[in-house]
This record gives sequence, structure tokens and C-alpha cells, in this order.
Amino acid sequence: MTDPAPASPPVLVLDGARATIRLNRPKHLNRLQPEDLEALLELFDRLEADPAIRVLVLTGTGRAFSAGYDLGSIAERAASSPEQQTAGSAFEVVANRLEDLAMPTICRLNGGVYGGSTDLALACDFRIGVDTAEMFMPAARLGLHYYTSGIKRYVARLGADNARKLFLTAQRIDAQEMLRIGYLTSVVPFEALDEEVDRLAGILAGNAPVAMRGMKRAINEFSRGQLDEAAADQRARDSMHSAEIKEGIAAFAEKRAPKF
Repeated sequence: MTDPAPASPPVLVLDGARATIRLNRPKHLNRLQPEDLEALLELFDRLEADPAIRVLVLTGTGRAFSAGYDLGSIAERAASSPEQQTAGSAFEVVANRLEDLAMPTICRLNGGVYGGSTDLALACDFRIGVDTAEMFMPAARLGLHYYTSGIKRYVARLGADNARKLFLTAQRIDAQEMLRIGYLTSVVPFEALDEEVDRLAGILAGNAPVAMRGMKRAINEFSRGQLDEAAADQRARDSMHSAEIKEGIAAFAEKRAPKF
């Protein structure tokens, strides 16, 4: 069986208000290289600068979402500048940037998710996975102390007990356990994956973008214990006089879908 397309850095597809970024190294389970991380940052900047994009879907090519960051690259970067380079620091920048994107994000988990890519998926707002998915965080087996913001994200989103289980035992878990601990938003058969992703993406693309952007920021800040209450309160007050709320109320009264 041949790959559907040559391996490449992440591929961007635009479809109306929706953007899809597809990791594209299927022969190696979409294992991320340094140039892939650079490409992702450039794509994030491009999408966030485009007001027409309301939702981002992140997925992989082939039978896995991603095998994480190339371990050889981590070792090479650490050896080249040990006083400055911490293992995974380049990956950390990408995961944090993804979490902080203004638009809502969906991870379309088309298969297994391993190593650092478990944090990349966790940085998305929603994760829809196939029922054959599995996840594996091998840091303890590799002698790797994971980067701090990734551990914080695990604890904030999954709870300390689940973070302990995943990091300290380095055991694989299946899709149903991923759903139970809150790693997955929903689990579907592979043939229903696109339908479920499309449904959620359509809902998010149809909601008020400014209100969602502000609430996402507040949720992220609150989960980190860093909520700027004054700024969040100001956004709430501003929303009461916005074009969005006028359209939302009018649409509700007229029993139609709002046009934001």
C-alpha cells in the first residue's frame, strides 16, 4: 500500500469559515520534525490574522494522529546547545500557541496519539477520536522530564490523578478510557468521524466569534489560575452593547439562525 501523498510539512486546507491542518508524514505515523513545528507556528499566525476563519481542525494523515516529536531531533538540539535547549522546548512553544489561538479548535483524532502529540491534541478545545484510538505518554520510560507547561495542561484538563497515571506509569490506554478521563470529547466509529467533526465545526463556526474568543481566553486563564478578572468583566460589559448581541437577540426573536 502506497502513501496517498508524499510526506511533507503540515498541509493547510481552507473551506469557508473552517481551516484544517493535516500532519502529513504517514509512513512514520506523522512524527513531527523541527521544520514541522516551524510550519505550524507560521500557519497559526496566518489563520489568526484571517477574520474569515472561525474554527480550526487539526488532524493526521493515515492510520495515526501523530507519534509525537522526533526523539533524534530532541537529542541533537540538546547536544548542540545544552545550556539553552531543554528537551521539547520547541514543541512546547507550538502546543502553547495552539492552546492560546483565539478561534475554537478541534483535534480530529484519526488514530493513535503518542508522546508529545498527546499534549498537542490536549491543547485543542475539543478532541473527537475514533473508537480504535489509543494514547501513550512514554516520558518515564525514556528518562525524560516532560516540559512544565505540558504537565500543567494535563493536570488542568485531566486532573492530577489522571496525569499521574499517564506520566508515571507510561501505560497505553484505549479510546474508552480516554473518554472516561476526559481526554476525548467524544468517541465514534471511523466511518462516523468526519460527520461528527463536521457537526461540531459547523456549530462553532456559526456562533458569535468575538464572544467565543473572549470566553475561551477566560476559560484558559482560569484553568491556569491566571484569570484577568478586570479584562474578562470588561469583555462581558462590552458584549452587552455589541453588534453580535443585537444580531443574536434579533435572530432569536425571529426564530432564525444568527448571522455573525
